[in-house]
Amino acid sequence: MEARAIAKHVRIAPRKIRIVADLVRGKNVSEAMSILKFTPKVGSQGCRKGYPLRSSQCGTQ
Repeated sequence: MEARAIAKHVRIAPRKIRIVADLVRGKNVSEAMSILKFTPKVGSQGCRKGYPLRSSQCGTQ
């Protein structure tokens, strides 16, 4: 099942978020969270905010 996570009011440029989002696109939740945890980019914090919420709503782990 494909899910779409949206994080609003993140004060980072979309270009910086897109770099990190491309890394985790298509991965399962546990793999994506570990990638976001250890990525030293500013955008990884913004992506990490919306990801667990969407995974819990879809029922995927």
